[in-house]
Amino acid sequence: MMLIPSIFTPEDWSFTFYEGLNRHPDSIFKDRTVAELGCGNGWITIAIAEKWLPLKVYGFDINPRAIRISWINLYLNALDENGQPVYDVEKKTLLDRVEFQESDLLSYCKDHDIQLERIVGCIPQILNPNPDAMSKMITENASEEFLYSLSNYCALQGFVEDQFGLGLIARAVEEGIAVIKPAGIMIFNMGGRPGQGVCKRLFERRGFLVNKIWQTKVLQAADTDISALVEIEKNSPHRFEFFMGLSGDQPICARTAWAYGEAGGRISHALSVYSCQLRQPNQVKKIFEFLKNGFQEIRSSLDLSFEDDSVADEKIPFLAYLAGVLKERSFFPYEPPAGSKRFRNLIADFMKKYHHIPLNADNVVVFPSRAVAIENALRLFSPRLAIVDEHLTRHLPKQWLTSLAIKGTETDNPSEDVLTVIEAPRQSDLMMELIKKLKPQVVITGIGNYEAVTSSAFVHLLDVTREIGSQLFLDISDHFELSSLPGSNGVLKYLAGNPLPSHAAVVCGLVKNQVYSDLEVAFVISEEEAMFKALSKTVEVLEGTTALISQYYYGCLFHELLAFQLADRHSHKERDSQKAKSPDMIGFSSSAISVLNSAELSISETQIASPIHMDVDQSFFAIPSPVKAAIFESYARQNMSESEIDVTPNIKQYIESNYGFPIDSNTEFLFADCSQSLFNKLVLCCILEGGTLCFPSGSNGNYVSAAKFLKANIVNFPTDSEVGFKVTDKTLIKVLKTVKKPWVYICGPTVNPTGLLYSNKEMENILTTCAKYGARVVIDTSFSGLEFNFEGWGGWDLAGCMEKLSSSGNSTFCVSMLGGLSLKMLTGALKFGFLVLSQPHLIDAFHNFPGLSKPHSTVRYAIKKLLGLRQRKAGELMDAIVEHIKELESRSKRLKEILEKCGWDVLQSRGGVSMVAKPSAYLNKTVKINPSSSSGGNTATEEIKLNDSNIREAIAKATGLCINSSSWTGIPGYCRFTVALEESEFEQALDCLLKFKSIVGN
Repeated sequence: MMLIPSIFTPEDWSFTFYEGLNRHPDSIFKDRTVAELGCGNGWITIAIAEKWLPLKVYGFDINPRAIRISWINLYLNALDENGQPVYDVEKKTLLDRVEFQESDLLSYCKDHDIQLERIVGCIPQILNPNPDAMSKMITENASEEFLYSLSNYCALQGFVEDQFGLGLIARAVEEGIAVIKPAGIMIFNMGGRPGQGVCKRLFERRGFLVNKIWQTKVLQAADTDISALVEIEKNSPHRFEFFMGLSGDQPICARTAWAYGEAGGRISHALSVYSCQLRQPNQVKKIFEFLKNGFQEIRSSLDLSFEDDSVADEKIPFLAYLAGVLKERSFFPYEPPAGSKRFRNLIADFMKKYHHIPLNADNVVVFPSRAVAIENALRLFSPRLAIVDEHLTRHLPKQWLTSLAIKGTETDNPSEDVLTVIEAPRQSDLMMELIKKLKPQVVITGIGNYEAVTSSAFVHLLDVTREIGSQLFLDISDHFELSSLPGSNGVLKYLAGNPLPSHAAVVCGLVKNQVYSDLEVAFVISEEEAMFKALSKTVEVLEGTTALISQYYYGCLFHELLAFQLADRHSHKERDSQKAKSPDMIGFSSSAISVLNSAELSISETQIASPIHMDVDQSFFAIPSPVKAAIFESYARQNMSESEIDVTPNIKQYIESNYGFPIDSNTEFLFADCSQSLFNKLVLCCILEGGTLCFPSGSNGNYVSAAKFLKANIVNFPTDSEVGFKVTDKTLIKVLKTVKKPWVYICGPTVNPTGLLYSNKEMENILTTCAKYGARVVIDTSFSGLEFNFEGWGGWDLAGCMEKLSSSGNSTFCVSMLGGLSLKMLTGALKFGFLVLSQPHLIDAFHNFPGLSKPHSTVRYAIKKLLGLRQRKAGELMDAIVEHIKELESRSKRLKEILEKCGWDVLQSRGGVSMVAKPSAYLNKTVKINPSSSSGGNTATEEIKLNDSNIREAIAKATGLCINSSSWTGIPGYCRFTVALEESEFEQALDCLLKFKSIVGN
């Protein structure tokens, strides 16, 4: 073997490495494609080829002279003394099996699309004392000293492992993930100076199963300066691992080792050979493919090390799926309020294949949690009396559990305002006795473990509730398993042979995942179409939607359980015909039905084929990279500390800097999945104290519908077109004079739906008027933060005004601030709502309604990180927000031009995602519509005489475009359009408006 000064001389490191390779079975390299990283003079590469007969072995080194010497050594060993080839038992020479190439780690393989089965490496792991040296051009003419330093040191690689001198190995491992085949193995030499735990973790957190196959001790090279490691120890709790001489057993830290070495002692460190293999190679490859495309900064947060294989089997596939979603999608699509269609289909398929229950997506409604599902169901039915399993009452409103209005529950005319819940034991015989005696209209219960094995307890419950006309919700959460070998239970056994009766529904809360004990999604199963529709509408009115990524998480689990099964392999037996519905069965409450029928809710795909949604408060703009990074990092992290997910300081800073909203020691911050659910709890507080909600014309139609559904006392007061339908102190005085205990809702600074702005002075006038009459004010900032035309606006600074009014002496006056961050942080599917309360009485009242769907720790982590970027005005996120605002302004102007061209009177917006316009040219005109173009199938022509309410239906049927009518906006004559659509859909929306004009014209 030939050596020259610029090549690292083989010593204990490389000999130990080869000994580690020798500990593998002979089949380890046989007929494999192998690469050695840092081959030096090539002796290990040649030895691998000679001993194990690989198909091909590549020797890579960044030092160009090392490659030349390696080729020379290859020829010296491949030819005999006469210059003739030396053949092995397979009639091949070393020249057939070996190839040396200059390569920075595995760059040659990436550039030439080479897939490897084995990667081995004996790589330097000492930080270069002069990292700038690595930026020099590496050429044949470089000095011998510099080329030698390439073999002995490595520069900072941008990995957390850099602090331990392991950055180069970390980069080699990540590059290896991209080029190694799924069953491939990596083998690396690791100096034990950082400590064995650190060395092993380098591989484990990247998704490898690790096996230490050989270890010895070697003397520390005399020319290696470890003072950098001493500095690291001084500034961190980490301690490196050295030994005194070769015989020392007790490890010593770098500081002690440095002192011992300076005094003339010899120090050593452990040298180990690790063999590692990806535990879920295809998924891990997807994760790192995502990270290398602009998300390198979150590599340090990735942790794929798991003590429990079941946790790894659940989390790694989800991270791979999430990586794929974030990589492939520029935005999150619209999903119906009943839940993601894909997720509902997965639940139905799981029921079919594992429990032989023939369900479809329209039998499943998704809720944020089991508690939310139960409370929403009770509000939908509004029974005078409900019996609820004591295990399921914890999150119900307190007054339901303290009311004693039980007598007269069997009458046909119960009080709409009193709902009494009686807690009942889960034991079925006791539950039956209570049902028979009290005759409740709704029963919500689970089944005890000992009774869940057979169907008899469930059948008995069905019979008893049918006889007295009760609606039954049966909770199976405790008995539902997400497993490839799920245990059945009596309820599922029954449903395999019988349809679910019309008076019964099944509730299931999904909380039994292996990774996040507090991540919940729930679903309700009903085979009654009316129940499905009513529950879906109730979700939309009270919750908006269920967190989409939570649905993705559990959807991924269902998909993994279904992916390996053959489609339609099992035929399903016919189920018995359904029993007739009892004529005395309780129905949905009349008030709920009235609201659900009159509320302008989303148009579904079953009504209109491929609808274009200009009627939802969601941004479909491209999600910027910092948001994708924050979402992925929040799920990739493990063991997040409380401080990392405590978003309160960031929200406090956000509202103080944006609105000048005063914060004091009495202030309480409350968080939820969305601002809509927080608003609904405020409505309940208003009802609790006998207040009246005052909505100005031109308020969020979703909130108005929710308040009606919750049976609040509501006053709608007019606003004036001359001021863009904003509230003025004059209009406010008129209504406050006539209302007792008023609660005033104000959307601002940006108004939804008009997109106009309240100035600071206008808001001070409103608050002054409210203080005079002792009103409680709810300021909704959910649609603010995207202002584009702020000439003469000046923003908000409410602190001075509010402090002055608070000290004026009116004890009932208070201001609460409601907000959401989805629109202004460009997070798409990642929703986050906040509520700021400062009056102790109101805070106490709010806590009477505990059933709030709170944001998961991953959401709080991501939001905290994004708010931090925004507060620091960090580049890419702020650039994206600026571009987003410019695009909203551009689209607002374009939409105005098209609407005016089509005969609409437009109120030009100044911020946010929506604007309003009046269809003046269309009113009272009769239009003939053939719905086949948008809804498919039905060719019957329909005549519609247009007004400001039915024009929404006409446009949807004629073109597939969904807007909000004046029924939603509350402004007579004015419809609402949102503009934050995906670019191609926005263009289609404009075309639809032009198309509708031509249809009316014809």
